[in-house]
Amino acid sequence: MSEKVKVKGKHKKRFLKFLCIFLCVVIVYVAVTTLITVIGLKANRNKIKTISKVAYENQLVPENYDNGCWNIKTDRDIKVVQLTDVHLGGGYLSINKDSKAINAIAAMLTAEKPDLVIVTGDISYPVPFQAGTFNNKSGATLFAELMESLGIYWTACYGNHDTESYSYYSREQLTEIYSSGDFPHCLLQAGPEDVDGCGNQIINIVNSDNVITRSLILFDSHSYIDGDVFGIAWKYDNIHDNQIEWYKNTVKALTEQNAQTVSKLSADRAALYDASAPVKTSAFMHIPLNEYRTAWNEYVDNGYKDDENITYNYGTAGESGKVVYCGVHDDMLFETMLELGSTDSIFCGHDHLNNFSINYKSINLNYGMSIDYLAYSGISRIGSQRGCGVLNIDTEGNLTSKNENYYQDKYLSPYEKEDVTMQELNSNMP
Repeated sequence: MSEKVKVKGKHKKRFLKFLCIFLCVVIVYVAVTTLITVIGLKANRNKIKTISKVAYENQLVPENYDNGCWNIKTDRDIKVVQLTDVHLGGGYLSINKDSKAINAIAAMLTAEKPDLVIVTGDISYPVPFQAGTFNNKSGATLFAELMESLGIYWTACYGNHDTESYSYYSREQLTEIYSSGDFPHCLLQAGPEDVDGCGNQIINIVNSDNVITRSLILFDSHSYIDGDVFGIAWKYDNIHDNQIEWYKNTVKALTEQNAQTVSKLSADRAALYDASAPVKTSAFMHIPLNEYRTAWNEYVDNGYKDDENITYNYGTAGESGKVVYCGVHDDMLFETMLELGSTDSIFCGHDHLNNFSINYKSINLNYGMSIDYLAYSGISRIGSQRGCGVLNIDTEGNLTSKNENYYQDKYLSPYEKEDVTMQELNSNMP
């Protein structure tokens, strides 16, 4: 046997030995991380089981009348809580941070006792180098189980992280899980099949005269676009044209429905309503419309002062760079809202350090407060951005909103709150 053949044989043996060792390491790593994930998920699920149901005196029960369409019937004021960017990882790297998020949600919802919770995206966060998993079902079901323990009705519009290109489950599959019957307090359904996205929904507040006092319209704002499959370039999608058409048709149909309802009332009851007025609506989505950036920049350029287009309501912008990370293209949803005169408020998430509300051309553009302990580097150690949005809707359908910080004494966590720094989000504001 030649020397050349002997050397080649030795190299082959070394390679096979290296390959065996590498495969053994991978198998051990997968086995250990899987075991830690299973144990961690079980621990958080056991924690959720210890959380008590919210004590309601008269809980409102939504009634489903179509795919993604619900009525909440009441003659009293109602409270809606907006949660956003919950970011439950559901993997071995996020066990402790998931536990903190569970604490925060339970504390705020137990204190607020909302009639409905709307999550404006990113319930789950299956980014493997932060969560330790590709499995977006884990975080999604953790949240759904928490809401069942609390006994609170809820729905959501999807965010870009709920279904990453590499995560196991699609929006449609997650929706099937949510609406399977295992989570009876979840209202999320797929919505109309001929409209882009999953989870385009309508929730009507209806009084005893069967008049819709306000409609809450949820949009799927999609995810990444223009080849940015992994979201590295932050190229976000916009609301699509057929969604805008669906919104337009919905507002017109609900307005006509109200007009017909009022026409059948007695004269004294009908006199209480303006049958020709468009139905009052609020919109919910994950990714902010371009007008959020336009409005905030105009406010800043004007020295943080109101002008003919803008009235500042509350909060601030804590994001750096472009500040508002909206869709990269233009859409006509905001213009359509102005044309119809129905929508007076929009609620979004996505930018975790923004919590402002600003009125732009008669429509309130609102950010919720994030829950996120996981996605932004170091965000678990700061607290000015963490909380919830509280929306109150009176018997005439008028809506007021405010943001509430989690680290208030009124939010009593069943477990000890973590120590955080209450950072100044925007030092440039007067």
